[in-house]
Amino acid sequence: MKIGILAAGITPDPLLAEFPTYANMFGEQLGKMQKDFSFVTFDVRLDVFPNDVEECDAWLITGSKDDAYSDEPWILRLCDLIKEIDQTTRPLVGICFGHQVIARALGGRVEKFQGGWGIGIHQYNVCEILPVLPEAKVLSLCAFHQDQVVEKPARARVILHSEFCENAGLLYDDHILTFQGHPEFSKVYEKALIDLYDGKQLTQEQAKAALYSLENCDVHSNQMMSWIGSFLKQAS
Repeated sequence: MKIGILAAGITPDPLLAEFPTYANMFGEQLGKMQKDFSFVTFDVRLDVFPNDVEECDAWLITGSKDDAYSDEPWILRLCDLIKEIDQTTRPLVGICFGHQVIARALGGRVEKFQGGWGIGIHQYNVCEILPVLPEAKVLSLCAFHQDQVVEKPARARVILHSEFCENAGLLYDDHILTFQGHPEFSKVYEKALIDLYDGKQLTQEQAKAALYSLENCDVHSNQMMSWIGSFLKQAS
């Protein structure tokens, strides 16, 4: 099964020597779980797009430092591609920026959240029974974002939410699955990001609180990545 990864962003330069790119994080982790998956990456932020939505069996959009509500030409082109993928009902997964840009393309609204940064381990309330963790009431994931889906598309079901992030997980007609959190991030990578931005985009207080959450909260990254793999396979 061929998975197309639409790389909307990349690991910051200071961390690339130690960590994979965002596209490779997904490829490596999903590849271990689904042995019949193959991957091809399209660096859409550099305007590298597939020729046709049928080029791959399923699609995944990564995180990015860019704003999903921007009118940069590549983001507008990505919105058009999302609509095409949706029309074919091919499986599509979006993470962070991917979660936001899919919502934008399909009729929702994304903006910089007035409540500030979401970083560290965030806990999300589960709104319906999830196949990966049927008993779970709360799921925890790494988060690193300022923007949010503030108005979801009408057809999207909320599957995860929190007081901080109302639309943290969305499901569209059983073939599009999106998360605000980062199941591909390890605690080690999240800490490296926090350290990188401590005292810059993040205040010392924000960084300290986020690091505390890393030390004191578990994450469900493996379970959520397993769900993503199963979703891409089953929805196809």
